[in-house]
Amino acid sequence: MAKLVSKTYGDALFDLALEQNSLDAVTDEVKALKEVLASNDELTKFINHPKVSKEEKIDVIEKSFKGSFSDTVVGFLVIVLQKGRFDEINAIINHFMDRYLEYKNIGVATVTSAITLNDEQKAKIEKKLLATTKYEEFQMTYTVDKSLIGGIMIRIGDRIVDNSIKNQIRSMTKALV
Repeated sequence: MAKLVSKTYGDALFDLALEQNSLDAVTDEVKALKEVLASNDELTKFINHPKVSKEEKIDVIEKSFKGSFSDTVVGFLVIVLQKGRFDEINAIINHFMDRYLEYKNIGVATVTSAITLNDEQKAKIEKKLLATTKYEEFQMTYTVDKSLIGGIMIRIGDRIVDNSIKNQIRSMTKALV
């Protein structure tokens, strides 16, 4: 159910921003909104508090964000509040950002290796990913997991390429058993 809510509201905001030719501006505001909500627990607690009326919550949102954010984003927040879906705001924002990245052909990749990769290795990986995928750009995240023993594991969305020694040993073990 939560996934359906985030998809519905995230898609609505994305489509509205696209229709208004303000996708980049709205995306910047949504990023800023996510940071504000992450850094301000008091606001989130207030908005999610069951004893505070919707009217009071809407008043606080309008006073807090009008002037800093466009009418599109403020109006969107008001609708989310009116429909009682503010507890899903992070999932909604995440879905919106996923749609934006797909629209702009920007891939999100997580590369896990057994050792820290140098800049040259990172550039080679990114170049190979650009050549073998539909994406024009990547947001890369690099992590180190010594349990891989060697090799790398790349995750793009729900796809994983696991070329680690740990995975090869696991495969050999299954084959032998």
